[in-house]
Amino acid sequence: MSLSEAPAGPRFGPKIRALRRRHEMTQAVFAERLGVSASYLNLIENGRRPLPAGLLVKLAETFDVDVRAFAGNDDARIVSNLLEVFADPLFEGEELSTVDVREMASASPQAAHAVLMLYRAYKGARGTTDQLVAQLTDGEDFGLAERSLLPSEEVSDLIQTRMNYFPELEQGAESLRDALASAGDELAPGLTRYLERSLGVRVQVGRWADEPGTLRRYDPEGRVLLLSELLPTRARTFELAHQIALLVQRDALDALTADPALTTAESRSLGRVALANYFAAAVLMPYDAFLRAAREERNDVDVIGRRFRVGFEQVCHRLTTLRKPQAEGVPFHMIRIDAAGNISKRFSASGIRFARFSGACVRWNIFSAFQTPGMIRVQLSRMPENETYFCIARTIQKDSAGYHAQQPVLAIGLGCDIRHAPALVYADGVSLEDPRLAVSVGVTCRTCERTDCDQRALPSLKVPLRVDENRRGISLYAEARRAAPKDATSAARPAQDAASAPPKARPTRDRGARPAPGPRERVQR
Repeated sequence: MSLSEAPAGPRFGPKIRALRRRHEMTQAVFAERLGVSASYLNLIENGRRPLPAGLLVKLAETFDVDVRAFAGNDDARIVSNLLEVFADPLFEGEELSTVDVREMASASPQAAHAVLMLYRAYKGARGTTDQLVAQLTDGEDFGLAERSLLPSEEVSDLIQTRMNYFPELEQGAESLRDALASAGDELAPGLTRYLERSLGVRVQVGRWADEPGTLRRYDPEGRVLLLSELLPTRARTFELAHQIALLVQRDALDALTADPALTTAESRSLGRVALANYFAAAVLMPYDAFLRAAREERNDVDVIGRRFRVGFEQVCHRLTTLRKPQAEGVPFHMIRIDAAGNISKRFSASGIRFARFSGACVRWNIFSAFQTPGMIRVQLSRMPENETYFCIARTIQKDSAGYHAQQPVLAIGLGCDIRHAPALVYADGVSLEDPRLAVSVGVTCRTCERTDCDQRALPSLKVPLRVDENRRGISLYAEARRAAPKDATSAARPAQDAASAPPKARPTRDRGARPAPGPRERVQR
């Protein structure tokens, strides 16, 4: 399949048509409600006229539509996912261009979603077949997957759709903080007393040896919350707030997890856990105070973490939730991976795209973070569409379960569009305008057209594969460049002139585009 590029812009016509059909209106009736002619509406729906801002506002007021629904982020995300789908070798022989994919996503978002669901079903079925073969050959029970979409993926999609901002949970967390403040309580003791006095829940700290593998357990019949002794103070505080969310914010959690995006009981249960975590973070890091600290400290994760007594990952995650209208923070993206490249957390408000069905680009600084544990890695990441992002990455180590336990290490990536980089303390000393510092990064190998990548693992679908068995490039799938022929003038240039010329100064930079070790690179303590 060949994926050629073409410029793309926001197209509101199909969304207008879909909205009209949802209300079961003809073009004439719909146009009358908006105060325009049916012919003008027809031109807008077919992409032959732009949607004026005034008409967009009237559309939102008349049909109670959030204008953010007409933003291009969802379309771009769908297109990115579709491009990754069509990068599968299954479609190798199809002549499908990027223009075709964008037209499909724009003209019929429902059909695009259906294609994604069908591909997930195909991937699930193929995975089930592989597991069945393994079961038959090894005689082991692997618990065959019955569904095409993992619950974690559905929850991630829900969070992305809501832009990781849940005002009902923010309001509940603020009310709880106010109640604690009025009682004059510190946070951790106050949460404990709130559970005991207001909810009748006794809080106990248990020995790890008594219940190995359990960090938190709530007994609804005995009204006892057991926290493991291995949890550090900040983690215990978080778990206290998490349990309060499950008990007090039940209605809000039920309403949010009733979203059609969560299709299974497992997805809804996992969604409740994720949303309870959101509530707990909002309790530990109140929105207004956290936003003020982020602006004052220029998003210095370590300083903010010390102020609110939370960890690196918690601060990064909270930074992505600052999406309150009229009080927004930097639109960040965040990703968490393990050493094998498995993505366990992802969210993007910056516009950057993450791999959904295959491995991420290894040129990202989040992978090099494993080489320097506990240090901040800074990178200017340039995507194939020439969008540039300012990214930081650092490893974190999960709390230990004792000497004999494994010490899981993960990497956290946080970033934003380069336009917002000056708002980050990590950009100090980095020449943001210097194009030589930007590292070319893709989403996946199959959808990236850069053939000069020395870390390419798969051929690109956007560039025909040309194999010359007599010549080898910097990678198996990179075409070797032929030396440019010398002209007569250069051939006749005396050798002594070249020898006497002063050497050219070559720009030096780390392949990860990070500054020299200093304040921006500190070992984790």
